Amino acid sequence: MENGKKVLMGMTANELKELVGSLGMPGFTAGQIAKWLYGAHVRDIDGMTNISKANRTKLAEVCTVGAMDPADCQRSTDGTVKYLFPTASGKYVETVFIPDGDRGTLCVSSQVGCKMNCLFCQTGKQGFEGNLTAGDILNQIYSLPERERLTNVVFMGQGEPMDNLDNVLKATTILTANYGYAWSPKRITVSSVGIKNKLKRFLDESDCHVAISMHSPLHEQRQELMPAERQMTIKETVELLKQYDFTHQRRASFEYIVFDGVNDTRMHAREIIKLVEGLECRVNLIRFHTIPGVNLHGADDRKMEAMRDFLTQHGVFTTIRASRGEDIFAACGLLTTARKQQQE
Repeated sequence: MENGKKVLMGMTANELKELVGSLGMPGFTAGQIAKWLYGAHVRDIDGMTNISKANRTKLAEVCTVGAMDPADCQRSTDGTVKYLFPTASGKYVETVFIPDGDRGTLCVSSQVGCKMNCLFCQTGKQGFEGNLTAGDILNQIYSLPERERLTNVVFMGQGEPMDNLDNVLKATTILTANYGYAWSPKRITVSSVGIKNKLKRFLDESDCHVAISMHSPLHEQRQELMPAERQMTIKETVELLKQYDFTHQRRASFEYIVFDGVNDTRMHAREIIKLVEGLECRVNLIRFHTIPGVNLHGADDRKMEAMRDFLTQHGVFTTIRASRGEDIFAACGLLTTARKQQQE
């Protein structure tokens, strides 16, 4: 709800049909609304010009489109843009647009704050303030100035997507449905630390790529870095992934932030190889963006390249993700933390 009205953005085809039926409108009006929303990105109901004036008035009395422009943005010298989007609940979330040649990737958020409290993540230090609705998630795409340049969306922003699974699945359904954005699931990657039962449900109900935050193959060390390891270990997560087919359309990957002197040794590399043996996957090594109050530092290029080369030589396809937006603190949580402090 927004100002007491229902938000159209984030409604599925069935929900739109129920809505127009409750308002006494013809069934085909639902399809018209969907086209205006997800095809034309209309900003208000009055812009839905092939719907009768009477029905637009009736619709506007109880509904709003829900499109909200960014409240702030920061631009990096490398072209990366971090946006601060408002939510229907009056909070703010971060969204990062990353241009790379003919590719445009958007990193979207799924929650305000996060319950996972990973040691290296600023968002977790904010605490948890609520789930985003499907409309809030989609607005990060809908109201993005660079929307037409998008080729990929990654759910790697603020929050744990599996902890808000219903709304994440609803958003990805609309992104891939014929009545919605009609994207291929191959354009969407959803990340997770590994949440028992929720990750399995996502794998069963979605064809989108999955990216698991590993950051250490060792149980005790990963538990120190990521408290979520206590609920679902990285070993259990990998065993679950092995039950699914990642040899054709769908991809499984592991995110691995490389911390200097912490998880960057040859022993860690060997344990990764053992852990993922038999699973078709890739490992993305990530440079660490330092955050305030955390005594962790990024490994240098030499160590990262040595780890990449060792893993690759032993059959684990491994890349080093290019560091983007460091001058604007593109790591999650820093811009929303600043906004929160301004409001206090």
